Order: sequence, then C-alpha cells, then structure tokens
Amino acid sequence: DVPNGLAAISKVPAAGWGQIVAWMAYCEISVDQKPGTPGAKGELGWQGIPPGPSYNPADKESRTKKLKSELANGRLAMMAIIGMFF
Repeated sequence: DVPNGLAAISKVPAAGWGQIVAWMAYCEISVDQKPGTPGAKGELGWQGIPPGPSYNPADKESRTKKLKSELANGRLAMMAIIGMFF
C-alpha cells in the first residue's frame, strides 16, 4: 500500500529514481545550450521534448491546445495536492 503525501517518496524503488534522473539528464544534454540559443535560456521545447515528429513548434494550433491542456492538468494537480493535505 502506498501512503499519502511525503511518506510516498520512501516507497519509490531505486530503479524509479534512476529513471527520473536519467530523464532529467536526457533533457539537459539533448538540447543545444550554447550561448545565444533557446536552450541557453532554458527553453527546452514542450516539456523538454526537442522539435521532431511528436512536437512541431510551427503548428500554433496544436501548441495552443497542448499548452491549455498542460495548464488545466496543472490546476487539477494543485487541487489534488491540497485535497491530500486534509
């Protein structure tokens, strides 16, 4: 059984933490971060995904839809966390 709140952190297996760290490292090294590039400013693309078949920054309609979806999911997550506190 997984507990609520911060106690759940202790239940994540070491392999899970390894996956999190590996994804963070991938996001850091997969984008050109030379001075003057968007990566140098921290703009790594949509959720750290570089432009490619799954994300096309030129498609403004798709970008707007994904950003609105991300905003709605973030708000829902904030409400869920607040609910877990009580």
